[in-house]
This record gives sequence, C-alpha cells and structure tokens, in this order.
Amino acid sequence: MKLQEIVKKLDLQVLTKLEEKDVQGVFISDLLSDVMTSASAGDLWLTVQTHHNIIAVANLVNVAAVVVTHGKKVPEETIALGNRYHVVILSSAGSIFDTAAKLNAVGLKSQ
Repeated sequence: MKLQEIVKKLDLQVLTKLEEKDVQGVFISDLLSDVMTSASAGDLWLTVQTHHNIIAVANLVNVAAVVVTHGKKVPEETIALGNRYHVVILSSAGSIFDTAAKLNAVGLKSQ
C-alpha cells in the first residue's frame, strides 16, 4: 500500500515532506532499541516518542514513516532532521491502539 493512500484513509497530519513510499507492515514500539532490532524496512513505526533520536533509528531501519500518536507535539528540531534525512513523520490524534486498529482495517498488519 502506498504511504499517501494511508495518510488519506487515516486522516494523518503530515509533518515533513511526504515522499512516495510503499508500506509493507506496521511496527509498534516506544523503545528505540526494540525498533532497531525488530522493525523491518518499509514498516510504519507507531510511537509516542518525539525526540530527535527517532530520526536516526528510522533512517537506520529504513521505515516507511514514523507515526507519532496521541496527538503529541513533535519538536521543530525533530521535524527539521526528518526533512534533512528524508524520514517522513506523520501525526495521529488517536491512540496507538486506535491508529493500529484503523491500519488493520485498511489491510495493514504487523509483521
């Protein structure tokens, strides 16, 4: 499924430049070390983390996008780094559970 399609279907807010990417699955974790060892390239990463270190981890794993849930405010520094390193950051007003349920409903599952 294309990232832009998911953004529209889930009404996600785009915080960085939106790049066209294929989304392979969903990974949910707030532990950066967990993402580094267990997420797959092409996953949507759902988290409440907003610290700029999410950019390094997302880039390392090559996730399709980081989805910050619970309507958390993402610092400008993190957004700027996302744009610099081509890491798409999206925002969901819903909880991680609600966002994951919506992704499941449109056909995306955790890997």
